Amino acid sequence: MQTPEEFLESNGLATAALDRAALVATFQKEMEAGLAGRPSSLKMIPTYTSPYGEIKKDTPVTVLDAGGTNLRGATVTIPSSGDILIENKEKGEMPGAKSYVSQEDFYAVLTGHVNRCRPFSKDPAVGFCFSYPAEASADGDAKLLVWTKQIQAPEIVGQWVGAELAKRLDPKPSKIQVVNDTVATLLAGKATEKPGQKFSAYLGFILGTGTNVAYIEKNCNIPKLANPPEGAMAINTESGGFNKIAQSAFDEAMDKKTSDCGSQRFEKMIAGAYLGKIGLEVFKAAARAGFFSAAARDAVQGLGSLESYDLDNFCAKYDNGKPNPLDKVFTDEADRAMARRLATPVFERAAILTAVHLAAFIIKTGGGTDPSAPVCVCIDGSTYYKTRVVSFPEIVKRELDAMLGPRNISFALTVCPDDAPMIGAAVAALLK
Repeated sequence: MQTPEEFLESNGLATAALDRAALVATFQKEMEAGLAGRPSSLKMIPTYTSPYGEIKKDTPVTVLDAGGTNLRGATVTIPSSGDILIENKEKGEMPGAKSYVSQEDFYAVLTGHVNRCRPFSKDPAVGFCFSYPAEASADGDAKLLVWTKQIQAPEIVGQWVGAELAKRLDPKPSKIQVVNDTVATLLAGKATEKPGQKFSAYLGFILGTGTNVAYIEKNCNIPKLANPPEGAMAINTESGGFNKIAQSAFDEAMDKKTSDCGSQRFEKMIAGAYLGKIGLEVFKAAARAGFFSAAARDAVQGLGSLESYDLDNFCAKYDNGKPNPLDKVFTDEADRAMARRLATPVFERAAILTAVHLAAFIIKTGGGTDPSAPVCVCIDGSTYYKTRVVSFPEIVKRELDAMLGPRNISFALTVCPDDAPMIGAAVAALLK
């Protein structure tokens, strides 16, 4: 009979056999195609937002953060020294989250947050983190393409949300700078720079329920822009859509059960919404192959779903004080040990693939050639920081050292500050 490791490898899930260099090269080919406007699984969306320049310090600015089903408003101050200040913060429901909302009522909620914060602001700009699919404009606005999270505000689709918000504000803001959450994470990295510190390029990376990367690209390297401005800008890559990667039999079985079968293939291999689902497919296939006792085999086949945090806690032997469905499935210690041996590589592979695609984007920035000016990689997300059975930060650092060290590329993995969307929105508004 095969060992668990042989079983996983024969079904296409292996960590040691991953060809890191080939995957990096494939990512780069997809990047180039996306930047040129050719067919690509990476959208490579120009954002017209750059982290280069000086941030106006010690100046409170109004920010909005619209993402998921929550809307937040606050004032943010990037200080000359000390901690970033987030004040006058108030969280409310995203208009349209629970029922239909008209255009006027939608913007009334947004203007309410802005008007509440303006008396405490010393800069007339507004930073707006708008984390829904949108097209960016050269003047820092964003046009909503489609709602996600079941937001019911259909009149807003197709609108430039910054311009529409500005129409309803009196006095008018000097600018409304709209960015998405991944670009905001990138800009939050800019805010973490200490006096005398210098980064040569920036990445924003989110790995939570889903995943995405934004990185800095020279504008002359974006052929699909007819007349690009000088300089560089953040590219929203939509990296979770990368599909030039072989999937295991377990990935394929899981994907067939999703509503968007065939899309977001890379995201489904590394993000928190899916790791438990992959683990369940591993268990079901292993049960059929005879790796468990008869009782565990039957219990596995009757398990309809599995959350990533339950699989992680089980594999890490962590008791969070709540019932874990796997404790009822694997009651025998031999079955429990086998299950952990089979499922832990799901998380290990996710961490390695995380490093692979970060390496591809770090290389693409062209930065990091001077060790005193590394590429700043600002990272946010619960899957990256809170997975227990393996340490994503340790594995990613080790893998990046192995891939980028021979290229003499320096990087700095930066813990994203709390409230990164608000901080990134403030940086967007305060950059000169």
